[in-house]
Amino acid sequence: MQGSRFSARTTVLWLSVLLVAFSARPAPAAGYPPAGPGVEFAAVLALPPGPAPTVLPYGEQPQQFVELSRPAQGDGPFPVVVFIHGGCWLKQFDIGYSRALATALNQAGYAVWNIEYRRLGNEGGGWPGTMDDIAAALALLANEAPAGLNLDRVAIAGHSAGGHLGLLAPARAPRALTVRGVLGLAPITDIAHYATGEGSCNQAAAAFLDGLSDAQRAAANPALQPAPRGAVLLYGSRDRIVPMEVPFVAPDRLVTLAVGHFDWVHPGTAAFQRFLGELAQVLQ
Repeated sequence: MQGSRFSARTTVLWLSVLLVAFSARPAPAAGYPPAGPGVEFAAVLALPPGPAPTVLPYGEQPQQFVELSRPAQGDGPFPVVVFIHGGCWLKQFDIGYSRALATALNQAGYAVWNIEYRRLGNEGGGWPGTMDDIAAALALLANEAPAGLNLDRVAIAGHSAGGHLGLLAPARAPRALTVRGVLGLAPITDIAHYATGEGSCNQAAAAFLDGLSDAQRAAANPALQPAPRGAVLLYGSRDRIVPMEVPFVAPDRLVTLAVGHFDWVHPGTAAFQRFLGELAQVLQ
């Protein structure tokens, strides 16, 4: 924690924390097994991805594309969830683990604009290239989106490192998109603070910031930017990768559940159902 700069905010945040206990496991999304707290990454990777999405490039590099998927029933226009996967900003972790989540969001009535992007280890990955990719994918949605998408009802959601990017994304969104809120699933809200930790993802955060000027480090840090409209942060008290702390970004709502890091992206969990509930409030 970084001293008195957060003292007043800390008091307000803890007064607004929603501590939710689930006594019964909710029904999982169709086709996905129920899962209790503490889902492992391997279990998420093993989930069936669902129908093949439409792949839309927004740049010339192999990582610069979007996967668009829509509900199977109806012609829309569907509200849109822009999703940004995590993976510690590293090239080893790609869009693949978020495909089951996208299918479950389709089942709930949302179109999903699932962004792949350049990461550390890819040519041009890191700052600012990674964030430039997110901005380019948002521009593609605003300017060349297929029919059937409701660009007046857009939410941005990101998991872990994707939550870090998601909190920065509204400032780069074209005016043609009405971004009603940002949902961070175990988001890294202060990358500089996180980079001081000893875990492998903390070390990746340090690599992401390595060599940047003070101005660039500030631009890459959601904690030093105005909080986006409709920010909802969701954390797990059992999360060992992004441990729950009072966030460095003041959200509209702060939710904690007794779950782990990957519960949020498994459609069979109580955490995913809570994510759906928060998403419905953002896009109502």
